[in-house]
Amino acid sequence: MTRASPPSEAAGGRLRVRAGRFPWLLVVPALIGLAFLVLPFAGLLARAPWATLGTRLLLPEVRGALWLSLTTATAATAVAVVLGVPLAWLLARAEFPGRRVARALVTVPLVIPPVVGGVALLLALGRRGILGRHLDEWFGLTLPFTPVAVVIAQVFVAMPFLVISVEGALRGADRRYEEAAATLGASRAVVFRRVTLPMVGPGVLAGAVLAWARALGEFGATITFAGNFPGRTQTMPLAIYLAMQESPESAIVLSLVLLGVSLLILVALRDRWVGAV
Repeated sequence: MTRASPPSEAAGGRLRVRAGRFPWLLVVPALIGLAFLVLPFAGLLARAPWATLGTRLLLPEVRGALWLSLTTATAATAVAVVLGVPLAWLLARAEFPGRRVARALVTVPLVIPPVVGGVALLLALGRRGILGRHLDEWFGLTLPFTPVAVVIAQVFVAMPFLVISVEGALRGADRRYEEAAATLGASRAVVFRRVTLPMVGPGVLAGAVLAWARALGEFGATITFAGNFPGRTQTMPLAIYLAMQESPESAIVLSLVLLGVSLLILVALRDRWVGAV
């Protein structure tokens, strides 16, 4: 005799809610939380100067800040992938003294105020920093208050998102495929490139999306380490901050642009992002 599936089991791998009273104790606070998150954006849309939106978007400073934000965020994400994927593998697969400390250090940029990160970058890479002074003396290389400084600040605050995502994917991956490839004679590099990376690809993509979005919205570390120079280091968040003091309507337009770009990327990649978790 076949046993009937309980109400909590679902066809196609989905869970069904048990029959009974509607879970208002969960739904009500959930709806309040959703409204709390949506309300500020509704206020932004309600106060937007729609009549002059097109004209303001064509201003050179708006286009310059948007282009700088997109290019630096993309460059920062590329650097985060190159550095963060090996770091995530090290934290997930290698056993070494101080691994817990290393993992904690990776997550520090997530919890400290971004402006503290900017100060730390200045003290490390500034002209009088512990490394920056040698770069200046030996190579004549000055990093602060340059477009490179924007990318460095964005990498600092965004790379932990990628590392955490990829490390979680690595820990959840089935290592039997890697062991089988190694048994067949594949080198570690081949196993990593042909087996490990495809398995954790969704995690890398999810982490890259989060890192890109975080880099795009970075403010505190950027203004501290790179400054706010129009056409050189002024990204969209910095332009919004400056416009809020001089022209609130322009700040609203810039905010709408940044919101629209972020939503476009996140919505386009949502299915892959959710599938990676």
